[in-house]
Amino acid sequence: MGDYLQVLITALVVSWLVTPLYCRLAWRLNVVDKPNARRLNKVPVPTGGGLVIIGAFWLAIWLSGAKHPALPGLALGSAIIGLIGWVDDRWELKPRLKFFGQILAATVVVANGTVIHFVTNPFGEMIYLGAWGIPLTILWIASVINMFNFIDGLDGLAAGVAVIACVPLFALAYQLDRGFVALLFVALAGSTLGFLRYNFSPASLFMGDTGAMFLGFMLGSLAVEGALKGATTVALAIPVAILGLPVLEITCSVMRRVRNGMPFYQADRGHLHHRLLDLGLSQRQAVLFMYGWALVFGSLGMRLANAPPALATGLVVAVLVLLLTLAGRWGWTGSRGSGHGQSKHSL
Repeated sequence: MGDYLQVLITALVVSWLVTPLYCRLAWRLNVVDKPNARRLNKVPVPTGGGLVIIGAFWLAIWLSGAKHPALPGLALGSAIIGLIGWVDDRWELKPRLKFFGQILAATVVVANGTVIHFVTNPFGEMIYLGAWGIPLTILWIASVINMFNFIDGLDGLAAGVAVIACVPLFALAYQLDRGFVALLFVALAGSTLGFLRYNFSPASLFMGDTGAMFLGFMLGSLAVEGALKGATTVALAIPVAILGLPVLEITCSVMRRVRNGMPFYQADRGHLHHRLLDLGLSQRQAVLFMYGWALVFGSLGMRLANAPPALATGLVVAVLVLLLTLAGRWGWTGSRGSGHGQSKHSL
């Protein structure tokens, strides 16, 4: 465990110390998130701080001396997603170009060998995917990227949810004897936690799409390497459960926008965190409330990791269906006025 602790501390300290330096640089370069009808910040706040998370993460991994065949793909993919994210934070890219960058980053990882080869059959043996594993893995990684892009709406929300998700995903990778992936989860948690010191409400720096997309990219890719790749794996429902909060958020958002006649990528103010604010919670209270739900989902995933695949899959599907049904009754998946504050911008 000594190596894990060393990487955790290195990533955390580097992120903690470098974040204020990047904050000053962002002001000079005018990489600033300015208030508008959709955003919650009342004053300009520097953004693009995800670069610090990326840098601290990879520095900690490099100093650890870790070696693994998956490293080149993860490094190149994170460079692509970081560049696309930072350019979007600075100049705001068109949704199609941003989505192309996400697919490209995911494809690089898959081309390097990070592919879901098997899925657990809830009622029998493993199902070998063959060539179908390639598009499935790309779709999975791109989906998780956008999950974190969608929940990055309150100070510290995406960062905190990512740290919480790293804990059960680390435990799964460690349990499956995938020490390299476990090490990367530790580095990701440390680099994000150090940044969270400045990103929690009231935030002095936003991670922007740079950080949100990187967190989704790494969590999606590492979930494949640590829990879904190879014949010794867990049910796909387990990582879905661990990431249950962002899964619920993106599902509600897409359903709401489609039902309200909007493009699914067009931003609005109907997110779960906006609803909590409308109920009278402060930003900090809303974030802590969603942290609590992230912990519930993470605990559910861990509890079901060793359960029979049929039971695990059935329970996860039942929980998500129940929550989506309740969300529909509350108007979170599309109702009159649920898209108030619509914007021409995209998430």
